[in-house]
Amino acid sequence: MDTLVILSPLVLGYLIKLSHLPSLRLIDRALTALVYLILGLMGMGLGGLDNLAGEIGEIARLTGTLIGLTLVANLALLPLVDRRWPLSLGQEQGRVRTLAMVMESLQLAGVVLAGFMLGMLMPLPGHLIESWANAILMLLLLLIGIQLRASNMSLRQILLNPRGLAIAALVLGTSLLAGAATALLWQMPVHHGLALAAGTGWYSLSGALVSAKLGPALGSVAFLADLCRELIAIVLIPILMRRTPASAIGYGGATAMDFTLPVIQKSGGPQTVPIAIVSGFVLTLAGPILIPFFLSLGG
Repeated sequence: MDTLVILSPLVLGYLIKLSHLPSLRLIDRALTALVYLILGLMGMGLGGLDNLAGEIGEIARLTGTLIGLTLVANLALLPLVDRRWPLSLGQEQGRVRTLAMVMESLQLAGVVLAGFMLGMLMPLPGHLIESWANAILMLLLLLIGIQLRASNMSLRQILLNPRGLAIAALVLGTSLLAGAATALLWQMPVHHGLALAAGTGWYSLSGALVSAKLGPALGSVAFLADLCRELIAIVLIPILMRRTPASAIGYGGATAMDFTLPVIQKSGGPQTVPIAIVSGFVLTLAGPILIPFFLSLGG
């Protein structure tokens, strides 16, 4: 899928102005169901692979390298934002339910595992799984576009928050460097490594797009790397917030505007929320543009 095909449902959804709260809650539940479906299909595709043992070894090597390099690269440069724009934090807003949030994230890995086992027991043709996954992805992006419009995030609000923009730029730049380094270390095309890293935490999008173009093995690498970013962020945010708020906000990547936002708010206070939303919003928009772009390079 090229960039235009990916952006079309996202833009269409953004043009739909919806403020009816029950409808927005219904969309939120539908998104959860669609994410589960698309991850289950990715697991089924992985379970139907030939030479599965060799693929699992490659998945583990690539995922571990990408996670480690991304963590080091992100946390090395994000403190520069704190030096340029120091942030005075309020008191901790409440207790962070870290274990509960980690378990919620691990449920997603469980869905992939269930799909993997089903794919081994009842393998389906790869083209059929790909077609289903693409259709679900288009609907997913349409609903995400509606959600983004409902968030009322204006261009003015984004441009007037230099901390959020700087955090997003550093997270994206250092993540892409980590992706390129991973590719070079394991003798992959560099643009494949860039595609693996461009999701910055948006695991349902990155896993589906990379699977469609490069196969379920590399799609699993993208998914696992982004899911682990979320899990690690949940643990690190309360630890990093007092020393380097930019690192606490930034490492979660695209999830800073949704899943990890409650942890950021409880750890750093309400003044961190606009920064996190702007950073997460920019990275969320970057994913569906950059991933297909990198995947289109090299034929």
